[in-house]
Amino acid sequence: MLSVIIPSYNEEENIENTAGVVTRILDENSIDFEIVFVNDGSKDKTWEKMRELSMKDKRIVSVNFSRNFGKESAIFAGLRASCGDCAVIMDCDLQHPPETIIKMYDIWKSGQADVVEGVKTYRGKESAVYGGFSKLFYKLIKKASGLDMTGASDFRLLDRKVVDALNEMPERLTFFRALSSWVGFKTEKVYFEVADRYSGKSKWSFKSLVRYAVSSITSFTSAPMQIVTACGAILFVMSLVLGANTLYNYIAGNAREGFTTVIMLLLLTSSIIMFSLGIIGYYLSKIYEEIKRRPRYIVMDVLNKKTEKGKNKDD
Repeated sequence: MLSVIIPSYNEEENIENTAGVVTRILDENSIDFEIVFVNDGSKDKTWEKMRELSMKDKRIVSVNFSRNFGKESAIFAGLRASCGDCAVIMDCDLQHPPETIIKMYDIWKSGQADVVEGVKTYRGKESAVYGGFSKLFYKLIKKASGLDMTGASDFRLLDRKVVDALNEMPERLTFFRALSSWVGFKTEKVYFEVADRYSGKSKWSFKSLVRYAVSSITSFTSAPMQIVTACGAILFVMSLVLGANTLYNYIAGNAREGFTTVIMLLLLTSSIIMFSLGIIGYYLSKIYEEIKRRPRYIVMDVLNKKTEKGKNKDD
């Protein structure tokens, strides 16, 4: 059985159409399936729409959060609630083309791969700023972790053993795209073009994207901490050069008042120290959040959940 996991936030205009399109395509291809909708604390009628669909079709599972916990939490809640032999994660706005699910499923069923990753060949309509920011983000991830995530997305199929491996991870601050690659297993790629949204607008603002990028990088790699070390090394080299120059001028009797140099050095060192403290402080805050051991999410309602795959502390 195939589980289709669809995190949703304020998607009342898309829920019914997405469920209908996915159901039709999978029925036409004679695939046994379930759809797992996760309502991430929506403020519109998303949950009401999910509940209606679950009452009409027992193959539609609906999970309702007590508040907004973020897409990462919604994905992992869907993985926990899923019962299929494999699971696909896709967006509710149909920008991830449902037809591609069939290609992913066929590759998985043939035994070629345990993870089938959807890779974007066309990113759809987006601003130049957003596109440039995305490329920078993936370059940073590649340099920091060694994982090439160019064109990567959350749209991917996972075998049950991969789902179980992800569910066993105890960390609360997660980055699904990177973690699903980090766990290993046989991986194949399927290429797709991002479609236009069926309805509504993206819920991601530039500010929220920046916050998500920073959180994802710091939750998956400690590379930014090395910036502090690099800055210290650069300052050390500069101090050696300036120190040697100062001693030479003193011995040669050419010493002059270096007021401007001193001010510049103070400004440079002060800014680097504050920047470094900011990075260290951010990681400390992440450690603080982890050691509190609060759940990733709180589930308020679940409809049509079939079987327990293991009790989850997060539930």
